Amino acid sequence: MKSIRPLVDNQDVVAVDISTSIAQVARLMTDRHVGAVPVLDGERVAGIFTERDVLSRVVAAGVDPVRTPVSAVMSTDLVVADIADHHETCLRRMQQAHVRHLLVLKEGRLAGILSMRDLLALELDERDEAIHLLNAYVHYIPADLTPTRPRS
Repeated sequence: MKSIRPLVDNQDVVAVDISTSIAQVARLMTDRHVGAVPVLDGERVAGIFTERDVLSRVVAAGVDPVRTPVSAVMSTDLVVADIADHHETCLRRMQQAHVRHLLVLKEGRLAGILSMRDLLALELDERDEAIHLLNAYVHYIPADLTPTRPRS
């Protein structure tokens, strides 16, 4: 099992302050090509704002994105992981909570954010390695069992 640490160690985390307007956050998400942004109150993680929040809590609710701070519409039921957690644990946690983004903490502070896609890619890499090793094992012929050709 692989730890999620390598996925977030050098990650450039995009986060916003609770007072940032929804419009500013949406522009940032579009510019950075991300589907979710952690929302901070100082250094404390206060919530997460996702594309799903834009649709259900802003557009469908008729909220003014220019005048409304992200804190008014962010998700506060946070699903988090520790940087030392294994990817399989994180995948299960996300599936159980029905979320597509996971906040990663290191010593209680935001270290990064992972998407379901990030974790599934790691899972596929691990399975590819296992298949490669199994194929090598199945096709291995020890030297003392190597077929010999009859002498003529």
